[in-house]
Amino acid sequence: MELQQLRYVLAVAETKNFTRAARQCLVVQSALSHQIARLERELGAKLFERTSRRVELTPAGAAFLPAARQTLEAAERARAEVTAVSGEIRGRLAIGAIPSVGAIDLLGTLRDFRSRHPRVQISLQVGMSDHLVDDVRQGRLDIAFLGLPAGTEPSGVVARELARGELVAVVSPAHPLAGERGVGAERLSAELFVDFPTGSPGRAQADQAFTAAGVHREVAFEVVAVDYFAELIRRNLCIGLLPESVVGAFPDLRTATLRNPPRRVEYVVWGRRNPGPAAAAYLSALDVS
Repeated sequence: MELQQLRYVLAVAETKNFTRAARQCLVVQSALSHQIARLERELGAKLFERTSRRVELTPAGAAFLPAARQTLEAAERARAEVTAVSGEIRGRLAIGAIPSVGAIDLLGTLRDFRSRHPRVQISLQVGMSDHLVDDVRQGRLDIAFLGLPAGTEPSGVVARELARGELVAVVSPAHPLAGERGVGAERLSAELFVDFPTGSPGRAQADQAFTAAGVHREVAFEVVAVDYFAELIRRNLCIGLLPESVVGAFPDLRTATLRNPPRRVEYVVWGRRNPGPAAAAYLSALDVS
């Protein structure tokens, strides 16, 4: 069994197509197919079912895939550990982040890290906190930046608190609430809202506050991107609730402070095992390792 064969299996599993997998691996399709066939003979089991339209994992393939992924990750980490001894950081750094990170200048940290460690392959995935923390647990991400309602902590990962903050109502400059202070949930409930998707931790922060106040609000727009969040408010279609640390990115919008505001805690998290050289160097630069 060779590492290259494992890479081919992962590529086919991801693309569900031998041609696209070969293109991704920079190899001719016949060579990729031959190596997978060799591996199947060695294992004594078929890994893929091929149809005229797509390729699917067999039960044996589904069982084989996690171990193959872990083997490749271990090999990459071993290579990175060796080069780190000589002072050069290599390998991958897969980072996940919520769209409303406010505790740090995330893009600034990535720029600085890349300038210091140009041989590291950096990737960034934006998503909701619950999905990101699961990706960290499963090893798909090395590090993630989360935002959770106060009183909720990440589980199954190593977590460091970065900041705490309150949500404020974000409105257009022409809105009657612009600049108001101590606005209650009852007054806000008369407005249309934009918010993050139902069930997400970002949405839960506001939902819990309205539930605690015993009032209902109407969320007319569900979005993921904070820029789109702001644009809907800018056009006076709705109002929204965001951490005060995030609102500074939109100086043309206005805010209203809330009575008993929802509170959010930002965390940086990583897997329970010791982070690899690239992740360790990044966490060290954040002064949280």
